[in-house]
Amino acid sequence: MKRKNFIILTAISAGALLSACNKDFLERTPLDAYSNNVLWKTESDALAALNGCYKDWEDAENLIYMDCVSDNAYNQYFWEGFTAHGNGDATPSDPDAKNRFTYTTIQKCNNFLENVDQVKMDDAKKNRMKAEARFLRAYKYFTLTQLYGDVPLVTKTVTMDEANTIKQAPQAEVRQFILDELAAIAPQLEVTAADKGRVTRGAALALRARLELFMAKYDDAIADAQKVMQLGYQLYPVYSDLFRIQHENNSEVILDLQYMENTLSNGWLGIMPSSGYGGWGSISPTQELVDAYEMKNGKLITEAGSGYDAANPYTNRDPRLQASIVVPGQQYGGKFYDPIDPESGDYYQGDNNAKTGYLFRKFTYDLNDFADMWNTGQNAIFIRYAEVLLTYAEAKIEKGQIDQSVYDAINDVRNRAGMPDVDQAVYTGQAKMRELVRRERRVELALEGMRWYDIQRWKIGDLVRKGAIHGVRPGKVDPNTGALTLTGTNVVVETRKFDASKNYLWPIPQKEIDVNKNLKQNPNY
Repeated sequence: MKRKNFIILTAISAGALLSACNKDFLERTPLDAYSNNVLWKTESDALAALNGCYKDWEDAENLIYMDCVSDNAYNQYFWEGFTAHGNGDATPSDPDAKNRFTYTTIQKCNNFLENVDQVKMDDAKKNRMKAEARFLRAYKYFTLTQLYGDVPLVTKTVTMDEANTIKQAPQAEVRQFILDELAAIAPQLEVTAADKGRVTRGAALALRARLELFMAKYDDAIADAQKVMQLGYQLYPVYSDLFRIQHENNSEVILDLQYMENTLSNGWLGIMPSSGYGGWGSISPTQELVDAYEMKNGKLITEAGSGYDAANPYTNRDPRLQASIVVPGQQYGGKFYDPIDPESGDYYQGDNNAKTGYLFRKFTYDLNDFADMWNTGQNAIFIRYAEVLLTYAEAKIEKGQIDQSVYDAINDVRNRAGMPDVDQAVYTGQAKMRELVRRERRVELALEGMRWYDIQRWKIGDLVRKGAIHGVRPGKVDPNTGALTLTGTNVVVETRKFDASKNYLWPIPQKEIDVNKNLKQNPNY
């Protein structure tokens, strides 16, 4: 398989845990000529250093691949780092899913915070810049502690020798640090950033609400979600357009990573389409995710009176299904997509084709949006307003405070997508509302990297991460009309295992433990 080459900057404990700052964050000319001895003179120097903190704080790759660690998607190429994490086979020696155990950004932020006070500039602006760096550091700690549990908590620059002796802090301590940081910096951040892509007050409050929800601090999650709801964000009117490049920086985006074609491009979109569209088919949605989408009338596909037709399983479904996933018989890229016929170039068993038969469509809604899908300026959205509404609704449900505001928040998300209001005769009481909001999170945020974290905090791995995952049913697609003729049963793509005693956390990479003997491996790895 012909692969595209990417440069991936990584940092591993010891030397990288925290010595990379003066190398990486000044990488671009002419900044690579600077050092701490000469840098901190002017406001422009401070801005250059802060921009360095933004470099590599996140990656579109993590957004796109992360659902493969859940029941939402499958990663067929093990060397890309996510397959073993998804099927329960991950070991400390396996690929580290693109080196998520990295402290490069944290080191840069610590260096910035330790030195920026040398610069004589407006105090309000300096405090805002500090707040941005503190957010980026907090965000990285959020990811680290969610994936690995106990991790080193480092709030100052350290030498290589010091890095080799640092011990892990308890997850609860790291989480409290994140919450305290986000609360402290929120008032210092702009409500609307002058420069697109910079951290705002909404991002700090929304990330805080997300973590509070994960920690079952429901009162706090409700309060912080409400603060975000008062900042002026709005759901973008058309769900599918929300993720298209011509509509980026819209009213729903709270935190994203900005890309620019040719200069700092998002080159990950090509992994999603199959070979017939010039892609790799690296990752593909599962039948389990497809089945989670309701019928357009708001009923489940298993529910009496839903109108579900097994011979035409994609008809009259929640519009978010075909806005997010390319299904057999759907018109896409100038043809009716056919992964189910062995004679088709997109057949699910073909080279570089989606092994479930389904393709991602979210982020690549129309391939004509890009001159080259391997070199795009499409931004990656990491927090958006719909999540905040669902966070508010879930926290209220868990508190047993199921009032009209809960239905309103969920209905806003559903209505925007073209779905009807929640049937309050069916969905009433905590158990049914919990079922509803969890399904709504799954389909609304599908393929945006959130599903694994939800499985982890709901502790439902034994239910959804164990056993067979499925793809399409074989058959034929009429090339002229897209009409389906389905035969047989859904293909089994992979049989997974899940051990609740260990698989809610990832293993600490063995290469990190080899360098720093104080690091302790997560249980049962």
